[in-house]
Amino acid sequence: MSAASRLPSSPPPAGAPSPRRAAPWVWASVCGGLGIALILLVVAGWPPLIDLDDGVSRTLHDAALSHPGWTGTARVLTDWVWDTVTMRVLVALAFVVLWWRGARALAFLLAVTMLLGVLVQQSLKALVGRERPQWENPVDAAHFAAMPSGHAMTAALACGLLTWVAWTRLHRPALCWTVTAVAAVSVAGVSLTRVFLGVHWLTDVVSGVALGLAMAALAAGSWQALRTAGKIAA
Repeated sequence: MSAASRLPSSPPPAGAPSPRRAAPWVWASVCGGLGIALILLVVAGWPPLIDLDDGVSRTLHDAALSHPGWTGTARVLTDWVWDTVTMRVLVALAFVVLWWRGARALAFLLAVTMLLGVLVQQSLKALVGRERPQWENPVDAAHFAAMPSGHAMTAALACGLLTWVAWTRLHRPALCWTVTAVAAVSVAGVSLTRVFLGVHWLTDVVSGVALGLAMAALAAGSWQALRTAGKIAA
């Protein structure tokens, strides 16, 4: 073994973030960039994207009309299991548990992030003002503007926050992976049901998921930064 191979590796430059600490900011940048890019392309009326939305919506709407059993199941899932109220209640329960266990700063962060999510979501809907798909024979109905999808964005934000909290607080890999799997299925499921039921375009739900995950990542990054700066306890 040469002398050079025995030398210790050089430490990272002072102040350089570790890959683990940088990860939330990378996720926030990528997901946030994707969400905003989709919104801008839709506002600009980019033909390939508009055609994709139209094609996917028509295909899934035909399937919804042809399979009423699937449609009924999708309505139950989107209105009760993966509804925005359900997602906010789950975060509220996490807030109560964290507060009761003394992790009040973390509980407060969850609450503030969810409130900001509602503000961002409704503001973007009002600014974009995109109309929902219109059908001669609708299988479901929804109100207000379409983009970004409130169901998809709320699910992504809530599930992202709950998954992050599980991995940072539970220290039980099996349970954490279970939470992650349920969260992933929930986000994908609610996104599919919204397009399948004909109340959203594909880009509505994709942008909603991207923005929801971006906000969850921002919360995780902010928490790490505050802890590193000694502003809050672990």
